[in-house]
Amino acid sequence: MERQLTTSAPAPVADQLHRPVRRRRRRASSADSADRHILSRADWQRPHIRIFGTIINVLLGVSLVAAGLLPLLWLLKSAITPTQETLTNPLALWPTEIAWSNLAKAWNDVHIGDFFFNTIAMAAGSWAVQLIVATTGGFALSVLRPAYGKIISGLVLATLFIPAVVLLVPLYLTILHPPLIGHSLINTFWAVWLPAGASAFNVLLVMRFFDSLPREVFEAARTDGAGTFRLFWSVVLPMSKPILGVVSILAINASWADFLWPNLVLSDIKVQPLSVRLPQIAASTDLGVYLAALTIATLIPVVIFLVFQRAFLNSGGIGGAVKG
Repeated sequence: MERQLTTSAPAPVADQLHRPVRRRRRRASSADSADRHILSRADWQRPHIRIFGTIINVLLGVSLVAAGLLPLLWLLKSAITPTQETLTNPLALWPTEIAWSNLAKAWNDVHIGDFFFNTIAMAAGSWAVQLIVATTGGFALSVLRPAYGKIISGLVLATLFIPAVVLLVPLYLTILHPPLIGHSLINTFWAVWLPAGASAFNVLLVMRFFDSLPREVFEAARTDGAGTFRLFWSVVLPMSKPILGVVSILAINASWADFLWPNLVLSDIKVQPLSVRLPQIAASTDLGVYLAALTIATLIPVVIFLVFQRAFLNSGGIGGAVKG
C-alpha cells in the first residue's frame, strides 16, 4: 500500500511544477503577440486612437472585399443581362430583364462544356505530374540526403532565375521531336503535362517542408524495418498533407489560367482548354453569351477552391508525432 502511494504521489507534484512553466509560456506568447501589432495595448486604450484605428480597419477591409468581389459580381450580373442593356448601361446594379438563355447558349452553342472538360483533363494531369515530381524530388533531397544533394538543390534553385520566355523555343522543339519516343507530342495533353512537372519552385517548396519534419520519426520508421518507399508512402506523405494542399492549389490554378504554352502546343480545337478557346471566339460571339462563358469558366475553379480548401489546408498535421 505504501509503495502504491509513493509511486503515485509524484504525478500531482509534477503537474504542480509544470503549471508555473505553462503560465510563463502563455504570458510570453501573449507578450510576443502584443509586440507584433503596430499599436500597443496602451495605445488602443486611448479613445481617439481606438476610434481612428477601427475606422481605418473597417475601410481597409471593405476596400479589399470590394476589390475582390465587385468584378466577379459584375461578371455574374452581365452573364444574365441582355447584350443591348450591357452596352447601354454596363454599371447598372441589376438587369431589367434576365436573359437565362445566355448561359444555355454558352454551354450548347459555343460548346463551353467540351472546352471545360478539356481544361479539367489538362489541369488534372498537370496536378498529378507536379505532385509526383515535387514530392519525390523533395523526399530525395530532404529525407534521403545524398552526398551530392546540395549541388542538385543549387542547380534546381538556379533554374528559377532563368526567364520562362527563353525556354519556349527549346522546350517546343523538344515536344515536337521528343527523344526515344519517335513521334511528336503536339496536340496531346502530354505536351502540357510533362513540362508542367518541371517546376523547381514546387520541388524547393516541398523540400523545405520536409526539412521541418521531425527526424526522430524517420529514424523510428527505419528502426522498425521500413524501406525507402514505405518511409515515403506511409510516414512522410501522411505528415505532409498541408504542403500537398498548397502545391495542389498552386498547380491547378496555374494550369487553369495558363494561356501561352497551351496555345502553342494545342492547335487542335478538340483538345483546347478554356484559356485558349475563349479569346479566339471573342470577336465572333455575342457579348452576353461571351460574358456567360467567362462566368462559367471563372466560377468553377472558385467553387472547387472553396469546397476543398479546408480539406487541403487544414487536414492532417504532425502534432503528436513526437512526444516530449
